[in-house]
Amino acid sequence: MYFAALLARTEDGWEASDTELDDVETLSDLADLAREASPDEDTVLVLIEQEDAWFGVVRVDGEDDPRIYVSDAAAAQRSAYGELLLTDELLGREPGADDGPDLDSLDLDGTEDGEPDEDDDEEGTAADAVPHSPVGDSEILDDLGIGEKELRALDAEDALSTIAEALGASEVLETVR
Repeated sequence: MYFAALLARTEDGWEASDTELDDVETLSDLADLAREASPDEDTVLVLIEQEDAWFGVVRVDGEDDPRIYVSDAAAAQRSAYGELLLTDELLGREPGADDGPDLDSLDLDGTEDGEPDEDDDEEGTAADAVPHSPVGDSEILDDLGIGEKELRALDAEDALSTIAEALGASEVLETVR
């Protein structure tokens, strides 16, 4: 089960809105959705969580590129919403890097053509593996009162509530939960 909400900073404090991500296909789409929530180009946070597995924060400040933090990249990679956030740049890969072996080129009938060569480059799928650790900008919320150490210490179970509480937005977040 997923939960996603937008928190937009306004002159009067934070405003929350529940958001559907079904029509969002790219990080750019997500950033545009966030920008629409704040006509004054104030800070907007997109908070996403998957039931106790991982959480993500996307921060959009006006027309700046979105900043992203994901608590567990490997867990997020297994979800459609997580895949939106896990860009090649965020994972430290070359754009368009392959996530694994090309299954069409493998001979899976057990013959020697399908077996990897011992001389194969060790950078293959092991280097492309997504870590079971946080990725992204861990200083994403520093100026809002949540430092890198606190952000990394959050567990997925109550991370969004803790973030909202630190921002003084827990009541508005709970209204859309």
